[in-house]
Amino acid sequence: MAKLARKIAPAPAPRPAEIPDLDRLIHEKTRLGIVSALAVNPSLSFNELKAVLKTTDGNVSVHARKLEDAGYLTCKKSFEGRMPRTEYALTAAGRRALEKYLNHMEAVIRTARGG
Repeated sequence: MAKLARKIAPAPAPRPAEIPDLDRLIHEKTRLGIVSALAVNPSLSFNELKAVLKTTDGNVSVHARKLEDAGYLTCKKSFEGRMPRTEYALTAAGRRALEKYLNHMEAVIRTARGG
């Protein structure tokens, strides 16, 4: 009589590690740069942000507006003599969002390093 071969079920695939949802608003490179720069400075002007980030007027303008719309930063417009001045500052909500984002990134790094 022929022996019946028993099929051994393969081991279940390991579950992928949970990766926390990242704040996509902050995760984008230019917006992360803006929020990070404002986290270590009480405020920065439009031109200061542009210089720090080494980017264009359009990039600073578009990305700062998205952060402002989300309540992550404030924008104060004034004049110095006849020159317009735009000043940005991080809000409490922006600081909390950055802290949460950094915690998520640290968790991803720990997981990637096997810790």
